[in-house]
Amino acid sequence: MKKIFLLVPLIVIFGIYSAFENGWLRLNYLGKKEFPVRGIDISHHQKKINWEELRKAEINFVIIKATEGADYQDPNFKENWNESLKEGYETGAYHFYRLCKSGNEQAENFINTVPKSETALPPFIDLEYGGNCKTDKSRDEVKKEIYIFLETVKDHYGKSPVLYATDSFYKDYIENDYQEYDIWIRNIISKPKLENNRKWTFWQYANRGRLKGIEGFVDLNIFHGSEEEYRKFIK
Repeated sequence: MKKIFLLVPLIVIFGIYSAFENGWLRLNYLGKKEFPVRGIDISHHQKKINWEELRKAEINFVIIKATEGADYQDPNFKENWNESLKEGYETGAYHFYRLCKSGNEQAENFINTVPKSETALPPFIDLEYGGNCKTDKSRDEVKKEIYIFLETVKDHYGKSPVLYATDSFYKDYIENDYQEYDIWIRNIISKPKLENNRKWTFWQYANRGRLKGIEGFVDLNIFHGSEEEYRKFIK
């Protein structure tokens, strides 16, 4: 009997873990009233998307991986970009920033890949440690290279890039800098709260979302504001 009592909590824990791992359970469930503007970010990891099926999801925007480092282009970027625009979503592109590469050559890679469009969302830069390369640059040198990327991309597209960051990268590099740029913060556990009450603009609140039309998991995001505020932002 004691063994059965010991097994019950283990089974419950395993069930919760399994539900979380398979995307059936999340830590963040957001009401449409508080966060009416929703979107996803995608890359080749979502494989071939059934855009007709995806219409059933109530999303406003799609942010698509375009480039990484100095010479990588996502193989599904062009198709995803064209299909997203065709479906009428507000569409943007992001670059995965590699710490061991210069800001200038990474900006060139992004500019050479992503079309210039007045109706597109601003460019996004993905800043995180996961999957990144090591660098011998100092913190200040890294920040300088990121600024070079941001300013080069801003000059080309005429729009200020948005900074995506994980909590650890944000605290190490962004917290007291880049005040002129909007923040897209990742927090899959709870609602973000940045130091000094700094406002965040986008929130990636789940990394194992499930939507019809997409095989496997997809990242879920919201815009921080009303539909009216969103319209002002994307002008």
